[in-house]
Amino acid sequence: MQTPKVTARAHTNIALVKYWGKKDEQLIIPQNGSLSLTLDHFYTDTTVCLDDNATQDTFILNGIKMDPTKVTKFMDLIRQQANVSTPAIIESVNHVPTMAGLASSASAYAALALAGSKAYRLELSPKDLSRLARRGSGSACRSIYGGFVEWKKGYDDASSYAVPFIENPTWDIKMIAIVVNGAQKKVASRAGMQTVVNTSPYYPAWIKQAELDLENIKQAILAKDFTKMGQIAESSAMRMHALNLSATPHFNYIEAQSLVAITQVEELRAHGIECYYTMDAGPNVKVICQGKDLQAILAKLKQHFADEQLLVSAAGPGAKIITS
Repeated sequence: MQTPKVTARAHTNIALVKYWGKKDEQLIIPQNGSLSLTLDHFYTDTTVCLDDNATQDTFILNGIKMDPTKVTKFMDLIRQQANVSTPAIIESVNHVPTMAGLASSASAYAALALAGSKAYRLELSPKDLSRLARRGSGSACRSIYGGFVEWKKGYDDASSYAVPFIENPTWDIKMIAIVVNGAQKKVASRAGMQTVVNTSPYYPAWIKQAELDLENIKQAILAKDFTKMGQIAESSAMRMHALNLSATPHFNYIEAQSLVAITQVEELRAHGIECYYTMDAGPNVKVICQGKDLQAILAKLKQHFADEQLLVSAAGPGAKIITS
């Protein structure tokens, strides 16, 4: 017997001040706090229904049946809280390239946390939902909320969670995702960041700077200081990628087309059109700009990238139930 289906939607988020490295691998407690912007363009829809006749979970991603091992580990956290052992059928559709540095894991686990907890009849507070999502993917804790979101690093399972900073920003901020390569990346975020934590001689300096960046970018956002916000976001991204080059073995997510995109942003700035770039663990570049400059920026980028490679987002909403 199957219970009624519960479907949740969660949007991706892009960190403006990056988290890169964990204090606790199992609980996914970060080494530093971070701040992100939830995006309206990219999202995951996930449906969960309990199946009394099943002996294990079924996981279907983008219409393809997948190995459920990783998802089952996460669902077990929900079942433990609910004191229920019934397996579930989980169907997930990613409206974002998977594992390409566009935060698909953030939207995926935020949606799964919400749909899964509701399917097992748990009524979790936003804080506890954020804590749960974090156990699947660290950045997923931020996708519970819309707008600008801060992840408080904490020191244990109870104290590490995201909180809304400005959930419904009135600031006309846009983000252009330049998809230079939508393929799965060669070095997964989890493995890459742990290599950096264990081997980079510059990691202690990263922690110190990241905490300073977090406080400064919050002040910039409150003041609607686009220049300061953009400069901090760009620097945070480049420091993260520099860490990867300083690790042993070193690794790199930046590709030739990533550098083309970065150069275009720098040329736009040189000509008085203010915009900044950021990158996560993947080759794709995100351009932070204001709505008034969007068309001019797109016109320049279209000289080097196809229309379908340029995806425009604004601030997006938090996770929500679609059907239940």
